[in-house]
This record gives sequence, structure tokens and C-alpha cells, in this order.
Amino acid sequence: MNKFYKVCIGIILVLVIIYLGSLVDFIFKPVLSLFNVLIIVPVLMAAFFYYLLRPLVDLLERHKLNRSLAILLIYAVIAVVITGFVWGVWPSLNTQVEALTQNAPNLFIALGKQLELLENNPFLSDLLPGDKSLFTQITEYLQQGFVFLSNYLTSLFSFFSNFALILFTFPIFLFYMLKEGSKFGQKIVSFLPKRFREEGTETMNDIDKAVSGFIIGRVLVNLALGVLMYVGFLIIGLPYALLLTIIAVIMNFIPFVGAILSSVPIVIIGLVESPSVAIWSLVVILVAQQIQDNLIGPYIFGKQLDIHPLMTIILVFAGGDLFGIIGIIVIIPVYMIIKIVVTRIYIRFFKEKWEEA
Repeated sequence: MNKFYKVCIGIILVLVIIYLGSLVDFIFKPVLSLFNVLIIVPVLMAAFFYYLLRPLVDLLERHKLNRSLAILLIYAVIAVVITGFVWGVWPSLNTQVEALTQNAPNLFIALGKQLELLENNPFLSDLLPGDKSLFTQITEYLQQGFVFLSNYLTSLFSFFSNFALILFTFPIFLFYMLKEGSKFGQKIVSFLPKRFREEGTETMNDIDKAVSGFIIGRVLVNLALGVLMYVGFLIIGLPYALLLTIIAVIMNFIPFVGAILSSVPIVIIGLVESPSVAIWSLVVILVAQQIQDNLIGPYIFGKQLDIHPLMTIILVFAGGDLFGIIGIIVIIPVYMIIKIVVTRIYIRFFKEKWEEA
């Protein structure tokens, strides 16, 4: 009982400290924000590119090139690629962004006219409820969608507002990850008791393989989706095809929700052009998504991403509510890591006992 009272008192003291800290959160928020910008975000970005670039670094090292020199060589190639993008792709992309920004008022006027024409269509007027017009309904849906999207864009813009600090620290973290990354798992396993180190090594290998497969697979799948959508948009003559494709590829890193959100501006731009372009743009999106989900995705991921679609949706919304845009991006890999660790613990400590009971 004496030990029980000590534990209870300890818990109460911890809760009191947390409560007192919440009263002076204005002191800790700037520190946490700075820590997030200088450490958390650059480390997450470095981990993402670590898994993308590690196979290339390992390949160069196997060809007798010093690992540090291999990393610097890759940095130089990336700098050349970025320069090529700035000179080759960015002018066209920037032109589309400026044109879309300048034409935004005219686009909404044209959208209203198209909706009025659709509303006067006898076939559609029979399908729509009489108390609301098509224009009013779609306007309400768009407002709800923009409110939902703005919550995440606010986090995204705050992320890019600190891009200079991130750009300074991110390459440093990435360099040391690529140089010493294989030792991280060994250091973690070294803290375990000796009888668990073999299983700990296997667990770290499973985690490394799962996260690496997920990140590389997601990038390849999204690039394939971008190519399919861009070709389709060019065929149907969709305006701002390059800009809309890049938005769709970036948003598609958010499972399920990203594909839906990225489809909204595409269909709106298509509808402003003509109803037929809107329909064909939706067809292009659906066909590209089906090819991605049923042909490209299973071939690249195999059985690595063994997550039920409903669980994915729950994880995405939970990650967004708890940690914003960063939570949405990292929640799936975190879930995979937790699942592997919990499965290993269950097999090691509980499976035999529960099956014999």
C-alpha cells in the first residue's frame, strides 16, 4: 500500500506539472515551434529522402566509391536537376500559375454561367430538388470544401514560410543519415538485453524494409499517376494541365482524401471550359486512379502495405486532427512501425501462452 500511495502521488504531481505548464504555454510555444522547424520537419524530410537515395548510395559504394564522395556526387546531380527544372519547367508552370490567378474572377463567372445552363437542362432539372438551384448547391459544397482545404493549407503555408531554415538544416541531416544510417538500428538494438538482440535486429530489419518499400513505392506510384493524368489532360485539352497534374501528384501523397481534394479543381476548370471537358477530365482521373490502384500499386507494393482501406481513412483523419499536415503524411509509416513492433512482442511473449490457455 505504501508503494501504491507513492505511485499515486507521483502521477498527481506529473498531472499538476502538466496543468501548470498549460497555463504558461506562451513560454513553450515559441520553443516548440523552433524545435519543430529546426529539428522535426528537417529530420522527417531527411528520412524520406534517405530511403529514396540510399539504394543509389549503396550502388555507388559497391562500385568502390567512397560513401561520403558518393553522397556529394548525388547532391551535385540533384543540384543540376533542380537547375534544369528552374530553367526548363518552372517558366511554363509559373505562367500557368499567374494565368490561373489572374483569371480566377472570370473563371467563377464562367462557372456560374455553365451551372445556369446545366440547371436549365430539362433532364437535370428533373433530378434536382425544387427548393434549391444547382448553382446554390454546388456553391455550398465548394464553400465547405474550401473551408476543409484551407485548414490544411494554413499548416502547409506555415511550413513553407520557414523553408529557408529547413533548407539549411535538411541537407546536413540527410548527409549524416546516408553516411551513418545503417548504424542507427544497431545502436537501438544495443540497448536491449542480449537475449532479445537477435529478435531486435530482425524487427529493425522488418521496419526498415517496410518503411523503405512504402516510401519508394509511394513515389513511383504517384509519378506514374502524374504521367497518366498529364497525358490524359493533354488529349482532352484541359487548361492548366501541368499545374493541375503537379497539384494532383502532391495531394495524392495523402491517401484517399488527397485524390478527392485534387479532383475538385480539375473538374471545376474542366466545367468552366465545357461540360464535356469536365466529364472527360473526371474520366481521366478515374481511369488513372484505377490503373494506379489495380495494376501499378499491387505490382510495386505487393503485400507490403497490408492496411485495410477503412483503417487508412481513420488513420489519415486522426493524424490530421492530432498533428496537422505532418500527421497526415507520417501516420501510415508510423502505423506500420507500431504494427510490426506489436506483432513481434505478441509472438515473443503472449502467443504461446494464449494459445495454450
